[in-house]
Amino acid sequence: MKHMLIATVMIALLAGAPGAVAAEGSAEPADWLTSLITDTPAEGFALAVRLARRGVTTTQPDREVLMREREKYADHGDDLIAASHVAAVHFQTIAAANNYWRD
Repeated sequence: MKHMLIATVMIALLAGAPGAVAAEGSAEPADWLTSLITDTPAEGFALAVRLARRGVTTTQPDREVLMREREKYADHGDDLIAASHVAAVHFQTIAAANNYWRD
């Protein structure tokens, strides 16, 4: 369980530029996720990463805490692999929702 939480935090920190982790009270509407349907696999992967990052901000909305804890896991291979796994699971779900982008 510890690795899954660390993995979700890693996705948030590694996937975006500074400021990518939304602060609590973000301007993003509560109904931001209206569909898992995307036009391309690349858009599907971007959505998967976004889902992983949203999991982090829901669990730990304090950006200062996220940054402070980063050095504890940023150089650990197992934690990086676990972070990739979180995005991969979301991507599997999105790919299935999109019928793997086939007609």
